[in-house]
Amino acid sequence: MSKSEAVELPLRRDGDAVPCCPPITAGELSQADAERTAAMFKALSDPVRLRLFSKVASHPGGEACVCDIADVGVSQPTVSHHLKKLREAGLLTSERRGTWVYYRVAPSVVAAMAAMLDLRAPGPRA
Repeated sequence: MSKSEAVELPLRRDGDAVPCCPPITAGELSQADAERTAAMFKALSDPVRLRLFSKVASHPGGEACVCDIADVGVSQPTVSHHLKKLREAGLLTSERRGTWVYYRVAPSVVAAMAAMLDLRAPGPRA
């Protein structure tokens, strides 16, 4: 595969579709895959969203109630907005339980993003 060929990113289906990214050195991303991947990184580029994502990812049991993670220095409506952006980017999943919403990191998303940026992985074959 030459560097100029587009690589389609396969989707893993365990309930939610989760991007499963080949290393960036494997080949050029297609337009659709670049847009999908950029949306994930763009969502994490905001410091408040990154803190919220970190709070959910590091919370005991792998899930966090919004009531436990909202202390990031912004108002509750702003927290809800940022959590919505993280969900829309495919980084978080949510479940309403009574009056509270619980968040989890989308399955395999951290590993998939890390794998995509792994420059040690083998690149395209000549």
